Amino acid sequence: MARQGNLHSRLVAWLKIILPLAALGLLSTLFLLSRSIDTNNAIPFSNIDIEKRAREQGASNPAFAGVTDSGDQVIVNARIAWPDLSNPERMLAEAVDAQLLLTTGEVIDITSDSAEVLQQEYIATLIGNVVVTTSTGYRMTTETLESRFDTLHAESLAPVSGTGPPGKLDAARMLLTSDPDTGDAHLLFTGGVKLLYQPQNSGE
Repeated sequence: MARQGNLHSRLVAWLKIILPLAALGLLSTLFLLSRSIDTNNAIPFSNIDIEKRAREQGASNPAFAGVTDSGDQVIVNARIAWPDLSNPERMLAEAVDAQLLLTTGEVIDITSDSAEVLQQEYIATLIGNVVVTTSTGYRMTTETLESRFDTLHAESLAPVSGTGPPGKLDAARMLLTSDPDTGDAHLLFTGGVKLLYQPQNSGE
């Protein structure tokens, strides 16, 4: 019995030494087999789309209304608008819908995919699928249109095409402005103007 007790005591004593050493061996093996860290790689969370974050924090369905120097009303709506982080004076917007209510009674509707607005300069640049529709029968499309909020002035920065009372129109530039004497709105087409005359059928 005494011999068995001594054997049990010795076994326990050896296990107290062997088990901690085995544990240390396993830990050292884990460290040796672990993948080395490349300190030159950027943290994954640093690849953040700043513009996307700004867009997410922008205003949904914003609306703007104002009056030009000549009394024309300007109403602008967008699906979303947010500040440009690189230029605090510039606002960006998507799905823009603008309407001009002229003192002469004419109505001009303008839509575009997006817009850039310079607040201090009262300038808005409409970009992508810009459509200008007037109550006098014109419907013109272009890719870029620069307009102002303080006066009736809109000028295409790309070729335009569409239809109007005379027929089908194509031109390098289009200018929407008002007559200084009468205040009436005028659409002026310049640069390689092409007109396919389509007379109205008075019998219908």
